[in-house]
Amino acid sequence: MTTLLSFLFTLAVLVVFHELGHYWVARLCGVKVLRFSVGFGKVIYSKRSARSETEWVLSALPLGGYVKMLDEREGEVAEHELPRAFNRQSVFKRMAIVIAGPLANLLLAIVLYWVMFLYGVPGLKPTLGSIPPQSPAAVAGLLERETLVSIEGQAVPTWQEARWMLLDAALKQGPIAIEAQTAEGMRLRHQLDASSLKPADLDGDFLKKLGLQPWQPTVHAVIGQLTEGSVAQRAGLRPGDRVVRADGKDIQLWEELVAVIRSHPGQALALELERSGAPVTLTLTPDVVNEAGQRVGKIGAAPQVDRKLFDAMLTEVRYDAFEALPQAVRKTWETSVVSLKMMGKMIAGEVSMKNLSGPLTIADYAGQSAQMGLVAYLGFLALISISLGILNLMPVPLLDGGHLLYYSAELIKGSPVSERTWEIGQKVGTALLVTMMAMAMYNDISRLILG
Repeated sequence: MTTLLSFLFTLAVLVVFHELGHYWVARLCGVKVLRFSVGFGKVIYSKRSARSETEWVLSALPLGGYVKMLDEREGEVAEHELPRAFNRQSVFKRMAIVIAGPLANLLLAIVLYWVMFLYGVPGLKPTLGSIPPQSPAAVAGLLERETLVSIEGQAVPTWQEARWMLLDAALKQGPIAIEAQTAEGMRLRHQLDASSLKPADLDGDFLKKLGLQPWQPTVHAVIGQLTEGSVAQRAGLRPGDRVVRADGKDIQLWEELVAVIRSHPGQALALELERSGAPVTLTLTPDVVNEAGQRVGKIGAAPQVDRKLFDAMLTEVRYDAFEALPQAVRKTWETSVVSLKMMGKMIAGEVSMKNLSGPLTIADYAGQSAQMGLVAYLGFLALISISLGILNLMPVPLLDGGHLLYYSAELIKGSPVSERTWEIGQKVGTALLVTMMAMAMYNDISRLILG
């Protein structure tokens, strides 16, 4: 229910703001707006006030919306209302009305990021964990426990921001300038070579390919919490148990225990424990879980951790009302640029189309972010709003960018494009959008089936 409600609320907010952009600028340009619809298809609710000339509509299919304006191409227009018809406006006014929708989405993202920065955005400190030998990070001289200070001259507040910055820099396919600070306070400069990254690497954890991972405190193989009714609980594991051996292998760290459990899906596994100083032996069979197309084992147990150590890993990014605004604009701009680059590389075939997500993935992320809290959900909403704005600016007929393409051609040739061109464009645009939606749905279903 949380996922469904979060998804519907997300759609409603994004569609309303997008269409309000078209609506407000159309009104400013003197165009008559006949209908403002949230959703497509059959009308399930409509309202028109006595003083309004616009019908406000809620339609059955919530995956979008539209603003219907007075237009001679869509029906007869009374002579006295011809000056208020969309098609009678100058090309610059028509372009302004069309671009207002995507710009409204980008403006919404700025407002959301501004609120987040005022409230405070939690994150991991950008401190590096162990650096694998021979990795690009090792070749660049980066060291464990170094804290990233800047990437390409831009300050790095959190690990999450570092990931965005490194992705943007990696897409440029050149050396990445990094400044870091050692645990002793010494500032060091590095040149990280990301040229070894392949297009497929950008589909997953590309930072791991570079040899970068966040620092984490040592976690020993001591049982902390057990999921109610889990394999671990049924087998007799208790909080405080220290696992010393699993499947005959000596175990010290939690990650070593996890590796053994994951490699035994549905297979009996012998554990040797230390409980209150006394040895205990028990056998359990990990549940089988599908994860990224692989069968892995899980038992429903979490480690015992020192909260103080983990709290020391966290930071919070917060600004006052005046400083938060330029930071929100910067964040929106950077996210838009990265989104455009990724979209361009998908079209060019340099990045897999698996990065394309549809409504099922968006719904899943909406539910997950809503359960994580207000800041996480606002961040998700801002990201999707940017994606919607950028997507609509693509020069594809049926999208706002396609209309801008037609109007740009009109500016160059001095007259509107022919009706035949419009018709061909509509068919091509429909085919492209249907194909893109089919691929997005395929990716969604693949993620659900394969994890």
